[in-house]
Amino acid sequence: MLKKERQAYILHQVNLHNKVLSSGLSQEMNVSEDTIRRDLQELAEEGKLIKVHGGALSHSFNQVSYPVTDVYSQDNKRIVAQKAASLIRDGMFVITTGGTTIIEMAKALPPQLKATFISGSIPAVLEYIQHPTIDVIVLGDKVAKNSKITVGGEAISQVRKIRADLCFLGINAIDVKDGITDSDWDVVQLKKAMIESSQKVVCLTIAEKLNTLQPIHISPIQDIDVLITELPSTDPKLKPFIDAGITVL
Repeated sequence: MLKKERQAYILHQVNLHNKVLSSGLSQEMNVSEDTIRRDLQELAEEGKLIKVHGGALSHSFNQVSYPVTDVYSQDNKRIVAQKAASLIRDGMFVITTGGTTIIEMAKALPPQLKATFISGSIPAVLEYIQHPTIDVIVLGDKVAKNSKITVGGEAISQVRKIRADLCFLGINAIDVKDGITDSDWDVVQLKKAMIESSQKVVCLTIAEKLNTLQPIHISPIQDIDVLITELPSTDPKLKPFIDAGITVL
């Protein structure tokens, strides 16, 4: 694979999953980690990603307020967000992760909605508090600088005291066989607690993340109640998830 091809692949993976690991990229492209590190350094110097120890982050991870433009696959994420917002009813307690799709959902909430939203995501909370009639509960603990979300034992303890009506998970990878996976250990622990503390779990993802895998397991596919993508529910890509008993929107 030529350098331009490698770097184009790296950028696509960063945009798709927000975070990449040098070790994973090395295996996927069958090149040395030194080669990957050099590619990441060049891309960082060009301002295309943020190089960190062991990998790289997308620029969206370095912002507390997400930009109006330059969000990867934003039109598709808005479709997902509209579908997600339609599930929320007055009086519900809703717990959410962070991410650009969750932000789009926050923007899509109807102005008359009266519900309570719980999150440790700083960007999501900033979006929720602009809504005129919803209440916002912030999970407190150490803030993970990369993902801008509170993580750790206290945040997990607070989540476990909640019985949410809905849990909206912004996810990085999902597969029928391997379930939901991610690359951030602390965020994975928080998402596990959110799943356990919710009556219904809704996964939000663009279709590109279907049938992809990240290194850390969050939950089996059976823990998911609803999967929302930008695709129509009749799309063949969604049939394996429907066959697994998941409601697909």
